[in-house]
Amino acid sequence: MGIEIKKFVKNAIIEDNGRGDLFFDIAPKGRFSARVIAKDDGVIAGVKYAKVLARAEKFDCKFLLKDGEEVKKGDVIAELEGKASTLLSSERTFLNLLQHASGIATNASRYARLLQDSSVVLLDTRKTRPGLRDFEKYASRVGGAINHRLGLDDCLMLKDTHLKTIPDLKEFVQKARKRISWVTKIEIECETFEQVKEAMEAGADIIMCDNMTPEQIKKVSSFRDAEHPHVLLEASGNITEKTIANYLDTGIDAISSGSIIHQATWLDFSMKFD
Repeated sequence: MGIEIKKFVKNAIIEDNGRGDLFFDIAPKGRFSARVIAKDDGVIAGVKYAKVLARAEKFDCKFLLKDGEEVKKGDVIAELEGKASTLLSSERTFLNLLQHASGIATNASRYARLLQDSSVVLLDTRKTRPGLRDFEKYASRVGGAINHRLGLDDCLMLKDTHLKTIPDLKEFVQKARKRISWVTKIEIECETFEQVKEAMEAGADIIMCDNMTPEQIKKVSSFRDAEHPHVLLEASGNITEKTIANYLDTGIDAISSGSIIHQATWLDFSMKFD
């Protein structure tokens, strides 16, 4: 993971610098100090990545807040010191990392707080920006969510599109058990109670209750408890901050939401020279 972070940060720097910062050759000499200041309230994230950037670009960086801590408007997040050319050529990438990650962490924390008094866990999804999955899911974890699949190799999930290609679900699951890793779970997406029964009887480890109402999920949960108590239940589909509380007493084990990441708004931070 450390190598991947270094590679990610290096590519971000290259992207912004292009053929070279035009300010570099004419920048004032000497060392300068600067501070990163919050202009929004939220949860800080991106520190792990920003520290790698500072080491790569060879400037001093002292963070006053850790990943996962609350930040208030006006707080000093970090103190920096280095050559003017280095600080200024790194400024936008440094801030982008912090702002993007903190926006996701802040959004995830709002959802997570709504679940803190229950046994239900919060999951994110694979609805991430291409090339940014590790980064965005890291920010989601900082905010209090648990990563669902990082990729197609984590868990065999059969969604509605997969099921359209499978004539015999039980036979397919039996075949899959002989091909996938012994410790890998099989999750099946279901929209109706009838689909749930078929999926559990076929041997699913996890049932995703997709776009079901709380009342429908309660029926699924009762059936699970009576017939297949080992199966985990996940609720998904248009569950928002306003409606999430309605699902907490339905018997589910987890709630997944893509909006944790794709609906997050960046926090606003700025760099000021002393």
